[in-house]
Amino acid sequence: MVLLASVSAVLSMITLAPILSLMFFIIFLASMGKSLGVRRMYVELLVKIFEYGRQNIEHIRKTQYANLNTSETEENQPAKVESSEDSTDKAITKPNGTIATNGDATKPLQNGDILNGGNSVISRVESLILLPDVDGARSRSRESNHDDEDNDSLEFNLTNCLDYVKSGMEAIIEDEVTSRFEAEELKNWNLLTRTNRHYEFISWRLTVIWVIGFFIRYVILMPCRVFICFVGVMWLTLCTALVGCLPEGPTKRWMVKLVLIQCFGVLSSALSSVVNYHNIENRPLNGICVANHTSPIDVLMLMCDNCYSLIGQRHGGFLGVLQRALARASPHIWFERAEAKDRMAVAKRLKEHVSDPNNPPILIFPEGTCINNTSVMQFKKGSFEVGGVIYPVAIKYDARFGDAFWNSSRYSMMQYLYMMMTSWAIVCDVWYLPPMTRGEDESAIDFANRVKSVIAKQGGLVDLVWDGQLKRMKPKKEWKEKQQEEFTKRLKGE
Repeated sequence: MVLLASVSAVLSMITLAPILSLMFFIIFLASMGKSLGVRRMYVELLVKIFEYGRQNIEHIRKTQYANLNTSETEENQPAKVESSEDSTDKAITKPNGTIATNGDATKPLQNGDILNGGNSVISRVESLILLPDVDGARSRSRESNHDDEDNDSLEFNLTNCLDYVKSGMEAIIEDEVTSRFEAEELKNWNLLTRTNRHYEFISWRLTVIWVIGFFIRYVILMPCRVFICFVGVMWLTLCTALVGCLPEGPTKRWMVKLVLIQCFGVLSSALSSVVNYHNIENRPLNGICVANHTSPIDVLMLMCDNCYSLIGQRHGGFLGVLQRALARASPHIWFERAEAKDRMAVAKRLKEHVSDPNNPPILIFPEGTCINNTSVMQFKKGSFEVGGVIYPVAIKYDARFGDAFWNSSRYSMMQYLYMMMTSWAIVCDVWYLPPMTRGEDESAIDFANRVKSVIAKQGGLVDLVWDGQLKRMKPKKEWKEKQQEEFTKRLKGE
């Protein structure tokens, strides 16, 4: 027993020293803003593995469909012999989602088909979807091409209700708001068991790859990432405490920017993050920077490239530690829960911050909640009433390597960090857009919508007018009444 203990101690010392040296080397490179390109090579390798998995899955599915069609053909063979003259009307379902006939003509499968292995798509009549009141005018439909036809007939017809019944049932099944608060659907499986499709055991090759990937993520990557995150938080706390002791002036501002970029670079390496920054000539220097919101790590992705002041509610736990550390070195705006509801107090402190040209740009997420990386929802108008220059930023994550969306109503912060550290990597693109200013006759709401549409277009996101707070509260009574008013007018033929 003594011999075994001594041998294990020697082996642990031999293996532990290189691992610790490697991790400290990674931390040192991250703090200097340097990289050996290992993470990008790692991401490129993952793309090839995902592509191999996709081809393997498609091959297995085609084989299964071919066997299914063969068995069905054999079962129906006697009936086909007796009615050979009707053979031209028979169709064979192909795995690519089409129906092949004897004349080699193809036509798409109808919605709801499950033989092609895909999800059924709900086809909505968008002209029946009413939008919330944005600019004080009466709520209208997306398209009103059908209004002229309906206005011609003043007589009530029962069929007028059927379109609304169909649209209502589709909204109950999956509306365009609540679906933005669920994990983004992936086209291909990324070998993570928490994604929407589970193909671990579809073939022995994928099973082997999945087991190896599970071992790498949970046994190798996760402990290393936790260690790097712990060192990064301690380093951030220490550096901000030291920099906070410096007197106010240009030297302190320069040191704060240098220290924060270095510390957040270390924290980003704990997630194996790969960030691509575009149009850096538009990087904000002061004023207000607004961005779409997917996750708390949005701040991490942006702070690796620039220094920002933050505004938000005070938190406890892990986020509270970071907030207190940041407040020691640079000016940030943190509110208590009751104080954050006072719009006048928030606007006053925001104006005071923006009016000082020495303050770094303040980072704001006008949506007020996290959206699942597919859409941009309603921007609150508060930050657009302050005045000055607005610097839009679009953030788009690559969900193939890990779902960055934080569903705060379902997962706590620690659960979310656990999911991030057991993902393959965090890959995202950040676009700095040209600065925008409010027009003379432009309202704050119109200005907010204009900035939102620019961000959505650049990030390839869906531009929605709905309030993201529907994630936590019921729709306003006024919206319901307008829906009822529109429905009543349609029934009356008005």
